[in-house]
Amino acid sequence: MKFQGYFVEDIPRRKFLELSLKGGVALAATPALLRSLLAGDTASRPKVDLEDLNRVIRHALSQGGEFGEVYIEHRISRTILLEEGKFKSAVFGISQGAGVRVLSGDKTGYAYTDEISQEKLIRAAEVASFVARGAKTVKPVNIKVDSRPSYITVKVPLQTVADEKRLEIMKRAHDAALAYDARIKMASINYYDEVRSRVIANSEGLYLTDDLPLLFFIVQTLGVGSNTSHMGRERLSRHSGIEMFDELKPEDAARTCARESIVMLEAKDAPAGKMDVVMQNGWGGVLVHEAVGHPLEGDNIARETGVFVGKLGKKVASDKFTMVDDGTLPCFRGTTNYDDEGTQMKRSVLIQDGVLVKFMTDILSAKQLKMERTGNGRRESFRNIPIVRMTNTFIDRGKDNPDDILASTKSGLYVQSLSGGSVNPTTGVFNFTCREVYLIENGRKTTPVKGATLIGSCLDVIQGIDAVGDDLDFGPGICGKGQAAEVAAGQPTVRIRGINVGGSRAR
Repeated sequence: MKFQGYFVEDIPRRKFLELSLKGGVALAATPALLRSLLAGDTASRPKVDLEDLNRVIRHALSQGGEFGEVYIEHRISRTILLEEGKFKSAVFGISQGAGVRVLSGDKTGYAYTDEISQEKLIRAAEVASFVARGAKTVKPVNIKVDSRPSYITVKVPLQTVADEKRLEIMKRAHDAALAYDARIKMASINYYDEVRSRVIANSEGLYLTDDLPLLFFIVQTLGVGSNTSHMGRERLSRHSGIEMFDELKPEDAARTCARESIVMLEAKDAPAGKMDVVMQNGWGGVLVHEAVGHPLEGDNIARETGVFVGKLGKKVASDKFTMVDDGTLPCFRGTTNYDDEGTQMKRSVLIQDGVLVKFMTDILSAKQLKMERTGNGRRESFRNIPIVRMTNTFIDRGKDNPDDILASTKSGLYVQSLSGGSVNPTTGVFNFTCREVYLIENGRKTTPVKGATLIGSCLDVIQGIDAVGDDLDFGPGICGKGQAAEVAAGQPTVRIRGINVGGSRAR
């Protein structure tokens, strides 16, 4: 199902403020909800009676099945783009709907509706129950209100923030970027916020509700030199109120982005070959997120695909390497109070001192693997079934001094930030493009280089890590696995011995 959208472009700032997003400068909503809004109804979170939910769950399991669930979602979002000094577009989005799921053995039945009524929920339950017909039925437990610890704090709720404040934050970043250096010719600021309300009820008697605020702020700057250019990027994101910008200053993000754009104008062609690589702390953790994290997701293990099948309890990495997925880090982008199945978020150590000790699971893969639920069942929206996804995944901090790691590396590459990449979850083979990278010469970071690509397999990388710093940091991102998910990836400064680097000249 697609949103019906109304968009505006090149809006003068004064006119934008006159119209205000509250008045619907642009609107995106599901068709049923859009009809309701145009009829004058308010966009409040839907209220569903507990006994009505019990009836839907009983109906979902009426033909068979081991587990039934109702997931209800209501989301209000804003997206604003500031580019070339103009507010180019704005979208105010409203989406709500519900999904009904039935598990029967390894089979999943799922149906959703964007009209939340008893009639539509029962119809969704009938469709979802089709896959379980004739199977053994588990009698559902009547739901009762439950709660979970909260890992998200809000001082200034997004619902209370005037749109003038949002635009002012964007303008501060835009002006700081252009003021950094005359060679910054363009700045693009993308602002997004949302409040997602969830209701989860299932045949185990669970009933949970919460509201999740989210901010995502992206700065891009274009530096232009003589016959060269470079686009820098910096991102900020938290589950938080607007107070995020009190700590994470938009001007600081803009200047960091502009610095990259200017520095990389002097970049030379990257050498190719096998060499040592030092990766700066922070978003470089996306490499292990992709190359190691996805193969550790329980649905892959249940299908017996990937390099970690049959390796539980075995040594798979260097003694220096510990990898963690932790959905409880306060206000992080990958954090929620519980996953989209209602399972408590937790800290899961996946690889401890080089030994594989745990996989990430959702309800289905935990049952298939006969393991605990780790709180990694996540979905993009009510239109999707939950699948195993990472939350905040990182290489845990070590004991090495970051300066000593660099100083003890005679030659190689210093990777300060990564761009896009891909991994084959079956073989673990990956490639990643480096966005900001430098030569290492005699233990020092020297000339910036461009066109470097890291190529290898996940086992080679985690076995080749011989130094892990004590400076753990994180970066926010979007993970794709058929569905988009908010994640954070992190690492301390690490050194990988002998990784293949693709470049455009001989070393």
